[in-house]
Amino acid sequence: MKKTKTTKASEIKRGWYLIDVKDKRLGRVASQIAELLIGKSKVYYSPNLDCGDYVVVINAAEVEVSGRKRKQKLYQHHSGYPGGFKEKTFEELMKRDPRKIIHYAVNGMLPKNKLRDRRLRRLKVFSDDQHLYQDKFKK
Repeated sequence: MKKTKTTKASEIKRGWYLIDVKDKRLGRVASQIAELLIGKSKVYYSPNLDCGDYVVVINAAEVEVSGRKRKQKLYQHHSGYPGGFKEKTFEELMKRDPRKIIHYAVNGMLPKNKLRDRRLRRLKVFSDDQHLYQDKFKK
């Protein structure tokens, strides 16, 4: 009788992926990044283990959205204090910190569980094409 082999944490191998989001749609690229961070394409994927890879995103300031989302898409949060509700449009957030737009989009596409923060730590986002991880891609 054959038994299914379960993946151990020591058997997980992490790769590095470089994604250029220049002139790409935000939602489509965010779902690709989320899939890499989760590790769903790996043979030994297991939903209870963090099997994903490292993802370096460049040119975050040049990501595209369709329609009127540039002016109408809102990013909201609340500080927890009275009057602490804050709202920013896509354009305002793009001027302030374009890296957060990618981060928020990928965050929303990851499963809401204990592994989410660990996966997001492996996401490295840069506004332009300069990044700190050149040595990881020399292979």
